[in-house]
Amino acid sequence: DPSLKGEYLVIGAHYDHLGYGGPTSLKTTGGKPQIHNGADDNASGIAAIIELATKISASPLKRSVIFAAFSGEEMGLLGSAHFVNNPPVGLEKMIAMINLDMVGRMKKNELTVFGTSSAESFTEMIDSLDIADTLAITKASDAYGPSDHASFVTKDIPVLMFFTGIHEDYHKPSDDWDKINYSGMVWAVDFIHKTADAIS
Repeated sequence: DPSLKGEYLVIGAHYDHLGYGGPTSLKTTGGKPQIHNGADDNASGIAAIIELATKISASPLKRSVIFAAFSGEEMGLLGSAHFVNNPPVGLEKMIAMINLDMVGRMKKNELTVFGTSSAESFTEMIDSLDIADTLAITKASDAYGPSDHASFVTKDIPVLMFFTGIHEDYHKPSDDWDKINYSGMVWAVDFIHKTADAIS
């Protein structure tokens, strides 16, 4: 849009995980170190932003979109902190940030959205989108938390983080591809796409 293209929506996800484990691994058995593939945490988020980029490039939004894949999230939000301290465009041009962290294990059609209080319009917007969908949306007003959206909160940028829930494979080698709910991911991505379009 000629009058809105100078404003940006950031859609991000972290692509790092734990490698062979390390101090934040929750692996309980002994033996030699095992690769932690992180299929849900957070290959699911990266797959989701690739799909969103495909959808949005085919039918652009009114505002511009920056897709960002962050590293160093598991070590303390290093990539997203670097991004907001060295932004590709002025922070004042970033109207919102959508973070996708663990969107691959949907159960009972449930999707949690964090940060709904970070912008005045977010709660009403999510409610209106939910009416047109059959997902069970849980809204969490808190915009802080141990994921990359927190780096944007510190710069007073409104955020939404999408999440399908914690599970017993979190930070374990068993977080692997065969446990991903692929149809649930499609459902989540469709809802997030509608959210991005509404923000735009």
